[in-house]
Amino acid sequence: MSSNSDYNNSENPFLSERDLRKGKCLLFINGDAPKSLPDLDIYSLIACTDGAFHYLKDLNFPMENLDFISGDFDSHSGSDENLYEDKFIYTPDQEKTDFHKALEIIAEKGFENIDVFGGSGGEQDHFLGNLTVAYSLKENLNITFYDEFSEYFFIPQSFTLKNVKGKLVSLYPFPIAENLTTKGLNWTLDNENLNITSRIGTRNFASEDEVSVTYEKGDLLLFVGKDYL
Repeated sequence: MSSNSDYNNSENPFLSERDLRKGKCLLFINGDAPKSLPDLDIYSLIACTDGAFHYLKDLNFPMENLDFISGDFDSHSGSDENLYEDKFIYTPDQEKTDFHKALEIIAEKGFENIDVFGGSGGEQDHFLGNLTVAYSLKENLNITFYDEFSEYFFIPQSFTLKNVKGKLVSLYPFPIAENLTTKGLNWTLDNENLNITSRIGTRNFASEDEVSVTYEKGDLLLFVGKDYL
């Protein structure tokens, strides 16, 4: 799996650069609609689930840019959707979420790097379910979620953020991260353990332009927010 290695400190928080060896995908799912749209030109594939289709219409998204729309289409009700029926991929499996099934389609097309909008907001069980799906596929897919507050993603055991001075940085064990050391954060960790039931590492911030995180066991979800100060 390729890994996230840079955070582009831009006025637009939706322009983080990822490993582009196999191209980069954009996926909209049925949480809160983004306040603004990312630069579509940086993506090799663009898709949405059927629930997200409706808020994309409200955002005047250029629907011709969608490569596919997937889901069980329990949200499919308007006649105008039929204009895009050739882009529909019907995925009725009720044992998996529409998000999970869309990721499988993307993986089958040979892509690894996926930016996801709409992963948070709405019903919180959906948000937790989306994190669980990303966790279950993290060995094969490099998934970054974006919302109006932050971007967040699972990181490998050695990871570096760049150009983040003053940014909110939260470390969330999933469910543990052991022997964790950080550099460049205001409150540093030195060979310490985080555990979802006792100690987490949220609401820190970058005191340096570059932040490094290493840990030896477990899994870690990292949030990079807007300016902390």
